[in-house]
Amino acid sequence: MWRFSGNQLKRWRTKANVSREQLAQVASYSPDTIKSMEQGVRMPTPRVLDVADELCGAEGLLSAAKNYLSRERFPARAQEFMKREREAISSWSYESGLIPGLLQTPGYMRSLIESRIPPVDEETVEERITGRAERQAMLTERLRGGAARPIRGWRTTPPLLEVSRLRNVELQVLPFERAFFSAGMGPMILLETRDHERFAYTVSQFVSVLSADPETVRVVTERLSMLRAHALSPAESARLIEEMADHHD
Repeated sequence: MWRFSGNQLKRWRTKANVSREQLAQVASYSPDTIKSMEQGVRMPTPRVLDVADELCGAEGLLSAAKNYLSRERFPARAQEFMKREREAISSWSYESGLIPGLLQTPGYMRSLIESRIPPVDEETVEERITGRAERQAMLTERLRGGAARPIRGWRTTPPLLEVSRLRNVELQVLPFERAFFSAGMGPMILLETRDHERFAYTVSQFVSVLSADPETVRVVTERLSMLRAHALSPAESARLIEEMADHHD
């Protein structure tokens, strides 16, 4: 809906011979912000839609889009991955720099999202935190036949240790001294659906790629297999996490 509404906004503006700068000035936004709305990168706001409706003579057709738009809980570049993640029966992931989203505490989530550059507004921060917390529910709802519950021990037990005790989670730590070149190339995730489709998801600073290309899936599978082989066992990883938590306390 973001992309469709943005596309319609641009079509009506062009048809009415209204420049992006004109619309931006009347709506009190920058031309770059209007451009990002037209491209579907940002959600067209009610004010922009109402102003554009009047400037372009859309007779309520642009304003009507307000009833169908809502803020997305995930960045546009990650939305297709989130959809596939919900459908997956298995997820195999590696993270080199941060605690993975499915394992983050609320405070850790907020710290990461609020420190983004350029900053995002407070409403977006709250939506992203809510969306990430809802993703975490997948870890427990599949154990309970669809009924989600909070992960216990967020405040008393080291979160990673608590999650590792779930029957459907295997958590392994790769010590720095065991790392190799591919370990530093960024996050990788491998998903498998009930139809036995496999998707590889890779992330960099500016690009996120979800691919079903067999060669890409093969390479990601091979790298994840090698990383897992070099990592500590689940039991060894749990002991290391516990030792680090005790040392920190």
